[in-house]
Amino acid sequence: MKAVILVGGQGTRLRPLTINTPKAMVPVLNRPFLEHVIDNLSRHKAREITLAISHLAQPIKDYFGDGSRFGVKLNYALEKAPLGTAGAVKNSERHLDEIFLALNGDIFTDLDITAMMDLHRRRNAKITIALTPVDNPTIYGLIETNAQGRVMRFLEKPSWSQVTTNMINAGTYILEPDVMAYIPFQTNFSFEHELFPLLLERGVPIYAYPSSAYWLDIGTPEKYFRLNKDLLSGRGGQYGLSSGQEVVVGEKSHIHPTAQITGPVVIDNNCTIGERVRLTGPVVIGHGSVILDDSVITESIIWQAVNIGKRVKIKDSIITNDCHLGDGSIVEEAVLGDHVTVASGYKLKAGSKIWPGTTVG
Repeated sequence: MKAVILVGGQGTRLRPLTINTPKAMVPVLNRPFLEHVIDNLSRHKAREITLAISHLAQPIKDYFGDGSRFGVKLNYALEKAPLGTAGAVKNSERHLDEIFLALNGDIFTDLDITAMMDLHRRRNAKITIALTPVDNPTIYGLIETNAQGRVMRFLEKPSWSQVTTNMINAGTYILEPDVMAYIPFQTNFSFEHELFPLLLERGVPIYAYPSSAYWLDIGTPEKYFRLNKDLLSGRGGQYGLSSGQEVVVGEKSHIHPTAQITGPVVIDNNCTIGERVRLTGPVVIGHGSVILDDSVITESIIWQAVNIGKRVKIKDSIITNDCHLGDGSIVEEAVLGDHVTVASGYKLKAGSKIWPGTTVG
């Protein structure tokens, strides 16, 4: 089975996390988000995957290479200008000469792709669309089906008066290769607004695959934060930690005996945790980070090479790469971009989003 993953977006809603880091590379439990997606595809026997890339493409190529390290073959299709969801797949067409999967690159799910493929073949569908239930369908695309699961109508971002179902487009599709003929070349063209309605109008058989699998769109810092918490707490389906209470420590990390760690906590390699430090999960500490004496970190995500001074308090926050928090500083409900410095003794205003390279206090 082949697949194409759309990872060319700029991740504007995720800023400041994505100013220097592609959305596909933001760390989830200290592994790039995209690595988790590729893992799930590999579990379902996808062996050749094309990454539709554009914005900040080089870090993705540098990390994943030809895919052999992850048990797959990786191809790359570069967009020189935004092509939309369907247009990006069309740009990858030379790699997609058989039935294939197309996935939005900002969706985390443990969807049973094998079962979805079985349904696609049984229905003789040209396209099968994964559906997932949500509490508020008005911010997504609704899909109405008949009793046999055939798609009858698409409704993008409906008002509450238009809502007839809570099942939304989950951003994973199975397509027959001849569907590509309906997508114009080098044109900004979307699945949701253009291709699917066009095919429905022409009577092309489109079916839905409803699923209650874990599903989350990580488009905002809040949802990215929620994903890490879910996986740490054992709520991420087959991914993440199992009991929600584990403490996982990487190689060559030093934790002082007086430190108090309450799981779930994941500490990557080469970290230093000082005297009387308290970590209360869910917490993730990235590679090479240092937390000095008497600091307290509660329910937070710390990326790589972060230096946290003495007596620092961090709560409900995301601290990205190479930040420096001075002694006695306080950071609560904040998001810090790369290379941010917080002065000693400074209390950051709750809800702050600090852009990379900024010094505060």
